[in-house]
Amino acid sequence: MRLLILGTGSMANSHAKNFAEIEGVTLAGAVDVDAGRAEAFRAEYGIERAFTSLEEALAWGDFDAVANVTPDSIHHATTLQCIAARKHVFCEKPLAANYEDAAEMADKIEAAGLVGMVNLTYRNVAQLQAARKLVTSGQIGKVRHVEASYLQSWLVSKMWGDWQTESRWLWRLSKKHGSNGTLGDVGVHILDFVVYGTDTEIDEVFCRLKAFDKAEGNRIGEYELDANDSFTMTVSFTNGALGVVHSSRWATGHVNELRLRVYGDKGAFEVVHRHDGSKLLVCLGDDVETAVWKEVEVEPVATNYQRFVEAVKQGKTLEPSFRHASRLQKAIDLANITESDRREHRLTA
Repeated sequence: MRLLILGTGSMANSHAKNFAEIEGVTLAGAVDVDAGRAEAFRAEYGIERAFTSLEEALAWGDFDAVANVTPDSIHHATTLQCIAARKHVFCEKPLAANYEDAAEMADKIEAAGLVGMVNLTYRNVAQLQAARKLVTSGQIGKVRHVEASYLQSWLVSKMWGDWQTESRWLWRLSKKHGSNGTLGDVGVHILDFVVYGTDTEIDEVFCRLKAFDKAEGNRIGEYELDANDSFTMTVSFTNGALGVVHSSRWATGHVNELRLRVYGDKGAFEVVHRHDGSKLLVCLGDDVETAVWKEVEVEPVATNYQRFVEAVKQGKTLEPSFRHASRLQKAIDLANITESDRREHRLTA
């Protein structure tokens, strides 16, 4: 598979490194509006060609697939160009800025018979995939209740840098700089963690968003600090279960932690994924009576990068697909609406 990397920002490094390690993949081209950045990226990863526009790269056309690592706001327009040029697309999350655009992307790539997948990175957590099998195999019985959280501490810790002085963090706190806050940034990750881990879909949502005071006048230089930095959400699922999902950038002591607890009528599990490792804990069988939890060792799993290459080889989209990501975006869009009109919304309505 010959691959074009569209956008050479920080996340593009992960794409280049991971794809380069896969047998049979050639990094054919790199695109960035800044010619210097494009050339430096090309040289660093031994890529064949560098371009300053997608149009220029598509006119060349000597590649099979595109890793779309552009800013969130242009995923839609750039992906549609790639689809029109008959290229498979591996898109960074979120798929689009809203459900309407995401659904159009899913519709068009399916109609074209091309592979469209989204880099929901926490699918790479082997413990999550093992936990899902506990649901699909019936080992925990019918799912009744779900708890999930995505906790970060970068507003109270300098482990990732100083958000008060660095633009790479400040923009995430400002709506006019393109941020949809914690819900828009990591909400898609924790919602995917939930629906994949429980083998179900979201039916109804009700969400509260909060942007806490962070500076005098909630402004630092050109950045108005008005994007939400915490959210809490109640959810019902199509399998009948109820759930609570929450996230915050104020979670002292939690650098980057996703946690999923799923309770069934025969057993339960907990997945914890942190910056320093992952665990799967289960309470099954006789242990249900004594409330004993045991850790389960799991084998590594294929990454999204590897799965995309395999999908292109097979000519068949694998998960996480554009269609799946569009459903997640619909849940996020409706969560934002529930904040403004103060009532629950149903995704299937």
